[in-house]
Amino acid sequence: MTAPRITFRASDAPLAEEARRALVARYGDAPLERAEVVVALGGDGFMLQTLHALEGREVPVYGMNRGTVGFLMNTYAEEGLPERLAAAEETVINPLRMRATTADGRIEEALAINEVSLLRAGPQAARLRILVDGRERLAELICDGALVSTPAGSTAYNYSAHGPVLPIGSEVLALTAIAPFRPRRWRGALLPKAAEVVFEVLDAGKRPVMATADASPARDVLRVEIRSETALRHRLLFDPGHGLEERVLREQFV
Repeated sequence: MTAPRITFRASDAPLAEEARRALVARYGDAPLERAEVVVALGGDGFMLQTLHALEGREVPVYGMNRGTVGFLMNTYAEEGLPERLAAAEETVINPLRMRATTADGRIEEALAINEVSLLRAGPQAARLRILVDGRERLAELICDGALVSTPAGSTAYNYSAHGPVLPIGSEVLALTAIAPFRPRRWRGALLPKAAEVVFEVLDAGKRPVMATADASPARDVLRVEIRSETALRHRLLFDPGHGLEERVLREQFV
């Protein structure tokens, strides 16, 4: 089978770089502007970097695990790549857009494929006010932080914070508290995908908060607005029977 035009990207890990050299020698390496598919070699962090780097291109990405966890990656093999790409199943996901206002008046925007999280940046717990679609839903949440997660990211930080796992394709977002103190038993909410979530930081001078969209931080935030960016699509490819929906389901039984 003739290989499609592939661009290979690798993390800086020696194992990933070695795999890229072997695959390029066998299948060639197309310029990104001509690529029909991008093959990402590394771990989940590198997959997120690759997806962010390709924002707006809509070229499908097929990951092969040359990192650690590899939740978003397929098993690595040098042989049979054209056949695997031809048989791969596609999952389309939309990122979140974060718009953060900082204490010095800056507006910082970033996209998140997994989650947007707010975390206390000092020794005292954060105090957050939460609004959904302009309506106050929680006047005060005292906590280490809170996050809004996509279905694709629901098994990552969200799950570690005891948030719900969301099926891929579900039109919902997870709003999850991180170590809540008051209300002590509040564990978050499920929201429509179209909802806009706003966090307002209370007593920010004494209790500073930082916000992070995946790996893009904004420090000393006063207000953070979060919504789904449905105009942007990320196309992920998985081997048959090992798609993202199956992985999310399987993660709940380990």
